[in-house]
Amino acid sequence: MGFDPKTTKPEIDFPGDTPPAELVVEDITVGDGAAVEAGDIIKAHYVGVSWSTGEEFDASWNRGEPLEFTAGVGQVIQGWDEGLLGMKVGGRRKIIIPPALGYGERGAGASIGPNETLIFVVDLVSTNKPGAGRSFGLR
Repeated sequence: MGFDPKTTKPEIDFPGDTPPAELVVEDITVGDGAAVEAGDIIKAHYVGVSWSTGEEFDASWNRGEPLEFTAGVGQVIQGWDEGLLGMKVGGRRKIIIPPALGYGERGAGASIGPNETLIFVVDLVSTNKPGAGRSFGLR
């Protein structure tokens, strides 16, 4: 079945007082498509929220386009590279990323402060091996 185009932007509830020290990966919905492996080119919609404020700092949903990148090779923060492996197309996953696997002491601009724990809800739209389907116009 894969990604349902009727899927809508998720809401993220305020998390609580003490953030976890380790990466937390929780499948909200398990997809029925292919699973992400390191080196796969994936497309994913996401919402990102800061643990300390509960405020959204970024969301692909607001741009109307999923983010496309190669998984597991350092194109995104380490928490994403680790947290998305094994996720199946059509699934929705919550990933809570401690600072060491996110932006650490430097933070990221005005939106993400130093040593911030990040919460993402990610919807996996597609995953493909590099070059797979390109000769047929597919990605």
